[in-house]
Amino acid sequence: MAWIEPAIITYGVLALLVILYFESFGVPLPGESALIAASLLAVRGDLAIGHVFLAAWLGAVLGDSTGYLIGRLGGRPLLNRFGYLVKLTPDRLSRLEKTVETKGFFMVFTARFIVVLRQLNGLIAGSAGMPWPHFVAANALGGLLWAGLWSFGPYFFTDAFKRLI
Repeated sequence: MAWIEPAIITYGVLALLVILYFESFGVPLPGESALIAASLLAVRGDLAIGHVFLAAWLGAVLGDSTGYLIGRLGGRPLLNRFGYLVKLTPDRLSRLEKTVETKGFFMVFTARFIVVLRQLNGLIAGSAGMPWPHFVAANALGGLLWAGLWSFGPYFFTDAFKRLI
């Protein structure tokens, strides 16, 4: 985790975008921590908060979309083979795919706020055959809300937290 702030200071919001992109399709990276760090760097004046938000939203949406594509092309065999790495058993995968069939839009929209599901929702939605337009809409809206919360929340409420400490 010590590398996050120096990477973002050195490479700016591009580093944030890359971290969030890879985290969003399954690479175990500290995306949310990087976003909070970037937001706090914006408080300090090192980054523009609008750029932080845009990088976060784009990285999250593009990463999940890449995960969807991987899930669509590799599907269940890929998740069955490597799912054990994140404790995704065939039974859990079946339950998640059934959830995609019945509540896919809601699952993708809210998955961004749940660790591990944030990294897997694109893969699972693609594997389960969720229609692309539904996935994109849910992914874009969920990413917008998530990026807004973790970009603007720390940025605007840092002073309030300082007073509590």
